[in-house]
Amino acid sequence: MSDTVDTTAGASEGTAPARRPGYGQLLRTPGAWTFLLPGFAARQPFAMLTIGIVLLVEHTSGSYGSAGMVAAVTGVSMALFAPQNGKLADRFGQRAVLVPGVLLHAVSVTALTALALAGAPLWALFVAAVPTGASIPQVGPMVRARWAAVLGASDERARLLPTAAAFESVTDEFTFVIGPVLATALCTGVHPAAGLVAEAALTLAGGLLFAAQRGTQPEPARRRGTAGPKSAAGSGGAGGARVSALSVPGVRVLAVVFLGIGSVFGGMQVSLTAFAEEIGNPGANGLLYGVFAAGNMLAGIACGAIAWKIGPRRRLITGYVGLTLAASGLWAVHSVPLLAGLGLLVGLFIAPALISGYTLIEALVPAGARTEAFTWLTGAVALGQAGAVSAAGQLADAHGASAGFVVPLVGTALALTTLVALRSRLNPKASGLVAARGMGHRVPVAVD
Repeated sequence: MSDTVDTTAGASEGTAPARRPGYGQLLRTPGAWTFLLPGFAARQPFAMLTIGIVLLVEHTSGSYGSAGMVAAVTGVSMALFAPQNGKLADRFGQRAVLVPGVLLHAVSVTALTALALAGAPLWALFVAAVPTGASIPQVGPMVRARWAAVLGASDERARLLPTAAAFESVTDEFTFVIGPVLATALCTGVHPAAGLVAEAALTLAGGLLFAAQRGTQPEPARRRGTAGPKSAAGSGGAGGARVSALSVPGVRVLAVVFLGIGSVFGGMQVSLTAFAEEIGNPGANGLLYGVFAAGNMLAGIACGAIAWKIGPRRRLITGYVGLTLAASGLWAVHSVPLLAGLGLLVGLFIAPALISGYTLIEALVPAGARTEAFTWLTGAVALGQAGAVSAAGQLADAHGASAGFVVPLVGTALALTTLVALRSRLNPKASGLVAARGMGHRVPVAVD
């Protein structure tokens, strides 16, 4: 039985659903640019951190293995602490968490850089990597939470939520196109430590500017809990009780699903680099990864422009099937044109999966726990990426680049199996939750 309840938020019963507005109307949302511009600057460094650590530590230690392990510790630390940061942001407000967070991150990155340049032992770099990863500002989830707060305030604007999810996916991928290129240029053209120095400076400046935009910040759950007993814009529990995002079954399913997406990012980064070195053309790595990222961006743009007639749950399953099938052929490709084409195809299926997952959060999670929910998904991608970097690196060292490409296949196949088996938990009715749409009332949304 389909669990589709309503195909467009705000559409009257018995009337034809309105066509979903596009990016132009989204960007004309009052107050949007006040958090979009500083938000883009603040999360740009996120894509610079891993490559900056790898290039610096490899330069000082002479070992890609050591560099990869330090970067992996940072990724795991971020995955473990990101949801806690999101939970605190939901409860106390984004500014209260972001300001001390960016200050700690700048200090931690500076310490890690200094230790690497001083030739400190590997264990010392591991120690510094923990707070570096734990303090990575979760600006992407915070921006998504602001979109949810601004657009969810009215039924008319609520129709733009899927478009906002697509826009954020494109922005994230654009970040991962610019960030690594910028960090690599600084590390190779200026100084091996320049990439991390720039990362710390951009995080500090962008994070403080973003935190200063109080007008669009979602109201902290602590305040909403005292405003009224059963407000739909509250924390989601009766009497203002706070709800943990991870207590929602659908969030746990999506976190596992996003581990598979992380395995694609991590496996592609390492395996494409190994492939380029195997064919004697290291410069091909940038081209191949750029084509992969371009596919993600193009699909994200298209997803936001299409007026979908099926719900995000079905789109998620369809996108993941395509992603798994596309990843299944990577290990067998041995030429640059074919690998570029298949990489483009893999990228085209990532964006629909990401966007559909983030869109489902709007229907599954009460307003007071959404930032935490978004950070669980972001953390899952980081954790999957960290594991894939390590696994693909070991396989590539032992058996060549083709073996490294097995990691995205295994990761997506396992995630797809979980998604299909537990798809019923992505129905808001399974948790007794519905998406908030304005003050004092709720309406159901389509998930199938």
